[in-house]
Amino acid sequence: MSDNKPSAVYEFIPKLGKLRDEVLFGDVWEGEELSKRDRSMITVAVLTALYRTEELHLHIKRALDNGVTEDELKGLITHIAFYAGWPTAVNAGRVALEVIGD
Repeated sequence: MSDNKPSAVYEFIPKLGKLRDEVLFGDVWEGEELSKRDRSMITVAVLTALYRTEELHLHIKRALDNGVTEDELKGLITHIAFYAGWPTAVNAGRVALEVIGD
């Protein structure tokens, strides 16, 4: 299997897709404790800190769709630089530029 796209992974391991759809996006993301906007900020911060470039693309776009502003993303990325390292912040900035440019 040479296709590294997430959809290929979910075809290969259907249970992951089911858990993603039913639990993560069906239950966790729909919880009332946090807004989707707040969940997006948290998710982008964690993905930035963990240097999860591929996942950042989707979640930065989702964050913008959930009402996070470009300025807030810039502030989040700058803040994370001091806690998770400079390279993680620069990487997230590159991803944000790609997403915002699309």
